[in-house]
Amino acid sequence: MVPENSLGQKSVIITGGNAGLGYQCAHHIASSDKTWHVIMACRNPEKANEAVNRLIRETKNSNISTMELDLASLSSIRNFATAFSNAGQPPLHAVVCNAGLQIINGTTYTSDGFEMTFGVNHLGHFLLNNLLLKHISEPGRIVFVSSGTHDPEQTTGMPAPIYVNAKTLAYPDTDSSGESKAHIGRRRYSTSKLCNIYCTYELANRIKKETGKNITVNAFDPGLMPGTGLARQVSPIAFFVWKYVMPVMTLLPINANTPKKSGKALAFLVTNPAFSHVTGRYFEGTREIKSSKLSYDKENAKDLWNTSIDLAGLKKEETILSI
Repeated sequence: MVPENSLGQKSVIITGGNAGLGYQCAHHIASSDKTWHVIMACRNPEKANEAVNRLIRETKNSNISTMELDLASLSSIRNFATAFSNAGQPPLHAVVCNAGLQIINGTTYTSDGFEMTFGVNHLGHFLLNNLLLKHISEPGRIVFVSSGTHDPEQTTGMPAPIYVNAKTLAYPDTDSSGESKAHIGRRRYSTSKLCNIYCTYELANRIKKETGKNITVNAFDPGLMPGTGLARQVSPIAFFVWKYVMPVMTLLPINANTPKKSGKALAFLVTNPAFSHVTGRYFEGTREIKSSKLSYDKENAKDLWNTSIDLAGLKKEETILSI
């Protein structure tokens, strides 16, 4: 349904916007500029509706809605894109690729048979953006939520990412490497965040070279955000420390932030006119910095892009880019 008084409005799609960083980003956009119509793209309709109702109450902005999207299902992603194109929403001007997960209790797979962390954190967003490109109006923006854990030279407390090729990430051989399940899962997470940056740079370059459209693509590092649901699979003691003790770190002069603070920075990248022509960049909060040396490996980025086309079954007619 088209929102009332939608003249002059523009839409932003936020994946996984029902909690944490995505919720705070949506909250800031909805409360600061009512010309934006916020669409929460979430897997769980019940939780999404609760989040939408809460946001409407808190922001006094009724231009907030939800659409069902399961990034672990290629068919769900295609259904979402079709539903959006038929929904009569205000013109799409921004996509925030926020949804992500970390699995530390063993290997699980998407409904299409891909390792879950890679499938959701990278491949799902890869397909979603390609399908939505034809609907994005200029000036348009795409922001990938990445992480400082993508950088093997940083001390983040996470295993360094390992990128051999995308097919290995989609179809890992076994978990018999001698590493614990938790260590393997955390490495898959940091590697997926590296994939987010590869995808950012490759997508930005292809849009610029092939379409000439003013659709920018950037990557965002929210910093460490203790207290969020990312650590929900850890032991009860570790979860207690993560949720109630580690938030003290946000008071220290390090890249650790509350979801509210990082959500505001993410919303700033989405809405501020100063970034209307800034593309293919990496931001720590609102500060542009260089990403890791590894993230500029063009061969890895091309391998990821080309393999993702095959894995997602992306067709020429589904995207405005060459495949």
